[in-house]
Amino acid sequence: MREISASEFKAKCSAILDEVMQTGQAVTITKRGKPVARLVPPVPRQDGYPQDTLFGTVKIQGDIVEPALKADVWEANERLSR
Repeated sequence: MREISASEFKAKCSAILDEVMQTGQAVTITKRGKPVARLVPPVPRQDGYPQDTLFGTVKIQGDIVEPALKADVWEANERLSR
């Protein structure tokens, strides 16, 4: 596993991200010689995202733009009309 300093990571962040993506090898980022973070490639997902299971389950029941209550029942409107 490769180790790089935080300052080198900051200077070459995009290139290091590309390297991790291409090689699949993790990179340890150090600060003053001590490890502070590890950049690892993502785990490939074979089954999609959890949100995908919700597709097609939501039904819109009416107007989604109109307020839930009419303006004449709002307390704020009553105070303004006094």
